Amino acid sequence: MAKVLYITAHPDHQNSYSLSVGNEFIEAYREANPNDEVLHLDLFQMNIPQIDTDVCNGWGKLTSGIDFDQLSKEEKEKLNRMGELVDQFVDADKYVFVNPMWNFSFPPVMKAYIDSICVAGKTFKYTSKGPIGLLGDKKAVHIQASGNYYAEGGPFADFEIGHRHLKMIMEFFAIPSFEGIFIEGVAAKPDQAPAIKEKSIRQARELALKF
Repeated sequence: MAKVLYITAHPDHQNSYSLSVGNEFIEAYREANPNDEVLHLDLFQMNIPQIDTDVCNGWGKLTSGIDFDQLSKEEKEKLNRMGELVDQFVDADKYVFVNPMWNFSFPPVMKAYIDSICVAGKTFKYTSKGPIGLLGDKKAVHIQASGNYYAEGGPFADFEIGHRHLKMIMEFFAIPSFEGIFIEGVAAKPDQAPAIKEKSIRQARELALKF
């Protein structure tokens, strides 16, 4: 039985193209893999700490040899929460990331989540030859919606940094399988938005059967 994290970052559940396609992906996956465990992480509804003063101070104290029990209440809570998130990520087998493109990237809460799971000794480790990933037996999919065309070969491909960032992180973790589904052009061609959405849903359901 595989564990799947369905990681979404969109505050509008009613009008989201990315969530509509993501939900279809998960539905098709569940139908094909009824014994697998799927856990939905709705990042906008979760406690996702940012790397702020408390986190930096806590890390600095631990590095200097101060015991965890001597950290402030805020430092303990935030570091504990980040530890929970990375342990949950490592424990899973597959990941489905879903988000809209905001200002050429993903929403800030997705970045905060990524920061929480980039932990030495958990998702990667340092060696004499540089860092190496520790998640070589996992796989991931990224579903992203945008108003214009940003995927490889599109007129604004150089502007897109969300999928490229996530791809780099997955490679950093040594995750060998990472695919993307892009719902693009829904604002540039609003009259074609329903057809664009349906095409992406078909693509998502097909990919889910192989995921």
